[in-house]
Amino acid sequence: MLFKAEQRSCLAAVSRVIVLCVALGRKPCSDDTGAYCRARVKLPLVVIQRLTRAVADGSEQKLPRHWLWKNRHVHLVDGTSASMADTVDNQAAYPQPPCQEQGLGFPLARIVVLLSLATAMVKDMAMGPYAGKETGETALLRELLAHLQAGDILLADRYYCSYFMIALLVELGIDFVVRLHQSRKANLGHVRRLGPNDYLVRWTRPQRPAWMSQESYDRMPSSIGVRQLEVQVKQPGFRVDNFVVVTTLIDPRTYTKEDVAELYHQRWLVELDIRALKITLGMDVLRCKTPEMVRKEIWTCLLAYNLIRQTMLEAALASDLSPRQLSFTAALQKTAASWATLAACEPSMLVALIAAQLEQLAGHLVGNRPGRVEPRAVKRRPKPHRLLNKPRGEARAQLLAGVPE
Repeated sequence: MLFKAEQRSCLAAVSRVIVLCVALGRKPCSDDTGAYCRARVKLPLVVIQRLTRAVADGSEQKLPRHWLWKNRHVHLVDGTSASMADTVDNQAAYPQPPCQEQGLGFPLARIVVLLSLATAMVKDMAMGPYAGKETGETALLRELLAHLQAGDILLADRYYCSYFMIALLVELGIDFVVRLHQSRKANLGHVRRLGPNDYLVRWTRPQRPAWMSQESYDRMPSSIGVRQLEVQVKQPGFRVDNFVVVTTLIDPRTYTKEDVAELYHQRWLVELDIRALKITLGMDVLRCKTPEMVRKEIWTCLLAYNLIRQTMLEAALASDLSPRQLSFTAALQKTAASWATLAACEPSMLVALIAAQLEQLAGHLVGNRPGRVEPRAVKRRPKPHRLLNKPRGEARAQLLAGVPE
């Protein structure tokens, strides 16, 4: 997972193991990838999941108190998707979007990740097909709620803003900060004014959704009190001039309007974390050809991501910096460059190399660019190939028959 493109192939992985064996003074193994692939299949998924969660949870519990938000742990949630090899098994488990003709698309999985605001580590992940009943992001988030603890704060975009999601979180003792959903009116149900454009409102329980049992619905409160505050955007270049934040942080003295607005502004960090997973670590297009191996590939990527973030956390603690000030790409590059050397080092050299890497990581800071505005466009043009608008087998047969394209 530390490498991309051709360097991620099974042959490349076995070649690196051969180099490591020689460096350790051992007999080099065969470069036949069969044994490596069979061993990879045998690796239990539950072990990778447990390791991934343990790295994130262990790091979260050791954070300095000044890294927390008002001494509370804040977690980010957002959804994304990943495509995979177009095999019969993958298509059966993760069908391509119905808008695409058969044979032209790729199997697609929907993924929802839960990340720490302080460490940027993945606390947990849920995945499912991109389309179908109970496959939306809110349904996947409900699978992750058990991994949050009472007193945590969940930060999300407006897609997750619903009565039942807020009620479920309140029931678990978890506070919620979310943007108001576009389908709900902001000026209805005012109960009490807490300040300028800051109101305590009461929402009434809607009808029972199809996914909820009658027993769970009866347990839901008939109404809930939430806080709605309007945030003015003064930075030019943003898509909106103002928006409404909904939160269960009711006390305006402990959590001022400015505090909540600034906390919601940090929600954008989840987009950068997902970009690090999908682009920097290459999780956007998966290589494995069976659903079981696809899930292992994703969780292995999350484990590698958390271990790199753990290294960044150690460098930040040693340099009195925040982990989010350090470059994830630089940390990935240094880890990939040194993994074989670290395994073959003498103990004294190993300590010196780790210390040097942690010190150097603290020098690779991400740009401090508040209010950065960029056009949603790319400069470099793609190669001028026509799009394949029929199954590849049909297009190949057409060429062999001498029919012009």
